[in-house]
Amino acid sequence: MANFSFIDLFAGIGGFRLALESVGGTCIGFSEIAPDAINTYCKNFRENESANWGDITKLKTLPEHDLMTAGVPCQSWSIAGKNLGFDDDRGQLWNDTLYLLNKVRPKAFIFENVKGLADPRNAKALEYILERIKQAGYHAKINVLNAYDYGVPQTRVRIYIIGFKEKKYLDKFVLAPATPGCIQLSDVLDGCNTQEYRQLNDNNARWSLSCNEKGFNDYFLFNDLRNGNTTIHSWDIQETTKREKNICYLLLKNRRKDKYGKLDGNPLNLYHFQELDPSIKKEELEVLVKKGILKRVSYLYEVCQVNDNLSNDAQWILAQAQNGVINFDTLKSSKELKKRKLNAQDALFALQTIGAVKCIEQRYDFKNTKISTGLNGINRIFLPTCKIYPTLVASDTNDYVTTENINAENIEDFRARFMETVYRTGNYRQISKQEACRIQGFPSDFLLPPTRTRWMKLIGNSVAVPVVKMLANAIINTGVFEGQAEITVKKRAKAINLDLFSLFEEYGENPITENFIVQDNSNDNYNKMRPKQAAIEEEKNVLISLVKKDNEKEFLEKSAKVYYTGKKFPTTVALNKLYYFMPYIKGKGVKDLWLIKIARLGFRKEGTSQEDKDDIRLVFEIEYVGQIFDDYKPIELKIWRTFTDSKICEILK
Repeated sequence: MANFSFIDLFAGIGGFRLALESVGGTCIGFSEIAPDAINTYCKNFRENESANWGDITKLKTLPEHDLMTAGVPCQSWSIAGKNLGFDDDRGQLWNDTLYLLNKVRPKAFIFENVKGLADPRNAKALEYILERIKQAGYHAKINVLNAYDYGVPQTRVRIYIIGFKEKKYLDKFVLAPATPGCIQLSDVLDGCNTQEYRQLNDNNARWSLSCNEKGFNDYFLFNDLRNGNTTIHSWDIQETTKREKNICYLLLKNRRKDKYGKLDGNPLNLYHFQELDPSIKKEELEVLVKKGILKRVSYLYEVCQVNDNLSNDAQWILAQAQNGVINFDTLKSSKELKKRKLNAQDALFALQTIGAVKCIEQRYDFKNTKISTGLNGINRIFLPTCKIYPTLVASDTNDYVTTENINAENIEDFRARFMETVYRTGNYRQISKQEACRIQGFPSDFLLPPTRTRWMKLIGNSVAVPVVKMLANAIINTGVFEGQAEITVKKRAKAINLDLFSLFEEYGENPITENFIVQDNSNDNYNKMRPKQAAIEEEKNVLISLVKKDNEKEFLEKSAKVYYTGKKFPTTVALNKLYYFMPYIKGKGVKDLWLIKIARLGFRKEGTSQEDKDDIRLVFEIEYVGQIFDDYKPIELKIWRTFTDSKICEILK
């Protein structure tokens, strides 16, 4: 293996690092600002947070290294974003990355971004980035690659910019041959007979979803805006008449025609329906509204009044009127509306509420018009025979899988068997954390937070590890790192935060004092402590913690029952030795002493309707013991100016 050092910018949870270390690379530092990502990265790579350089915009230089990697945040170029490019402040992070490239000048780099950066609409932005790379004295090549071609069962198209300081190495840079379909969905799903469900690669799906060897789709789409042999509509799920189905198909077939509007899909008014079928009555459309299949849409608005008291945004919307009328689809497709971060429907409703506009034309559209949402919380259900899964994204999706295989000779039977054996019986589920890791090329035991929203955000924002590994090998094969000695990195020792989410994953909501993780002696359990002490035991350890302003009252009144830490808690405090608790009142100091009865994991707003299961805290259940000083005494909080721990005898000194 090669010997080379690398720096991991916009590191996320370490996809680049996993790939580069597997081919001989040595990480000498990383940059990341998201707390969950930092915690996950440090946990998996046994890294001190001191190795994190933090916010890249504040970095003036970096240590010397051989290879720079950067998964620059992609929101500015993503199709899912607002497509504002450098109008979006986040796009400026490219400037910070290229500044550091020019400052440190490593031998090579890998920059990753979404495919949208290579789209024609972002041509000027990409041209600018490449020109800056050239000005820094580097020679670069753009590669638009699908992760499906390099060892994962996922369509994940990304742009990779590979660069070298010396042109001769770029000339030698050659990608490995693509091997689409070498890993398929059944290979990563738990509960699947891999060989039984595995398909031949003759019918691969490099850029889209796949179909089986009989030509039937390997997935079922739950959607009212598309049609196909394996599309399930809302009128298929609930009871509807043949007449109602025909009306729905009429809307589906005609809503994308230009004569009905400028959007990709347009609502139709009663006149439009009757133009297509004169027998359709308004009452029939209203029945479909009551069934939740159609919805009424306010389409044209007449401007009634304009006054100077309206906000700038409201006045701008009213100014979009043509001949006194605002067209909803014209307003919705406005780029300026996106820049102002306005919702067309909400804004017009607000203006209608105050009498500034009134609706003069109402239309009908499908109620479920967001494609990714699907129907009843289901977008797609994938069969185990599927070769390829859709792109994992940070926000998660309404996609599901089933391990039930379906065999049929014709599409009608195929569809009927799916509805009977999968959908009606609820025989489908979301992918698990371990399966998501495999789909991205991570090991299935990679440590991630316990809650789905958190781990899906982290894994969805990461790179596909096998793709980066292939690129790293291609760089190594140019000889750019040949002859380099083995690299050693001296790491700084620094206390890190207690990893609350991994504790929560292991112990849940049980009192952690009952577990050896914080209790050296299982017989010395906090639950068995005496409720109060006749005399204060001076050799016992005490935790001193800052009390938030909104919680001071209950501590001043001696009525406090619990103390919640923040999201971080220092590992320098030995939980298994804590016995007492002293609240630090800002501007006063410490005076009173509490007994720690139980230390456990919980939530900041536990027991309330606003409880957030992602907001994990360390909770101390406490009971008032007495006053240790006659008046408040100032004391230094040594850890983050929030905590300190000591023995009672040290405090009394």
